[in-house]
Amino acid sequence: MRAIVIDKPGGPEVLTWREVPDPLPERGEVIIDVAASAVNRADALQRQGFYDPPPGASPYPGMECSGVVEAVGPDVEGFAPGDRVCALLSGGGYAEKVAVPWQQVMRVPEGVDPVEAAGLPEVACTVWSNVFMTARLRKGETLLVHGGASGIGTMAVQLAKAFGSRVVVTAGSPEKIARCLELGADEGIDYRREDFSEKVKADVVLDIMGGEYLAKNIKVLKTGGRLVVIGLQGGTKGELNLGALLAKRASVHGTTLRSRPVDEKGVIVRGVVDNVWPLLDAGAIRPVVHARVPMSDAAEAHRILESGEHIGKILLVS
Repeated sequence: MRAIVIDKPGGPEVLTWREVPDPLPERGEVIIDVAASAVNRADALQRQGFYDPPPGASPYPGMECSGVVEAVGPDVEGFAPGDRVCALLSGGGYAEKVAVPWQQVMRVPEGVDPVEAAGLPEVACTVWSNVFMTARLRKGETLLVHGGASGIGTMAVQLAKAFGSRVVVTAGSPEKIARCLELGADEGIDYRREDFSEKVKADVVLDIMGGEYLAKNIKVLKTGGRLVVIGLQGGTKGELNLGALLAKRASVHGTTLRSRPVDEKGVIVRGVVDNVWPLLDAGAIRPVVHARVPMSDAAEAHRILESGEHIGKILLVS
């Protein structure tokens, strides 16, 4: 098969498309003939040498994919060759084939384009596990989403609204804010022009910035509020006022998805299938796709990601 290989850390130009050995299904794994993958910021970090795959994972980038089951190993439950699926991966999505534990595989929702389904697993699992499982967002509460126009942001807006919450987003342009409002957000804040901490109070904050936003995120939390940090684009260190945290009876959670054990990912995947997939089947929410790029031109897809101009997901098509 062919895959995107990273021979050395660097810019997008280090991503090369070439022949590599085919994967073989081990116990509990399925082989997916990949139709498409999607670009995530973690892939760019891996390319730069800052985010190695977990032990035992594929060395190739790509944390999600869609395609057709080609083969199954022993002890696989619920899947057979020919099934149309998408999957949450620890790596290896930038390839023509990938091996993945069956617990991380999902059928493609009804009415969703099989290629666009490649952009669902990472965002759906991230939002469900963090906003609903960890932060326990409830109907009527307010969710603040940083990076509302990102893949994760566009899914968070739609899911929170579908479950009856109020949603406020931050984004970097009027165009991005307008798109978030179209998806259901109640309010948008241009972080380049406004201080979000002066404009909103939230029960839950989904944060991709880390240290830079820590103090402001605590400021916007209501009593009993929950801050979930899933990214560090604004640095790894910030000052935390414990007095403010205690006074609000608030909590701070830091989470990752990629390095979790298969069983934990399986619990998240089942939650997504039970709670998110019916909304996709009904057309109540949908994937938001910015561009489709040939997988062999993954370098261009990374340039689009790093430009910061995209809204939603960037797909890599086999």
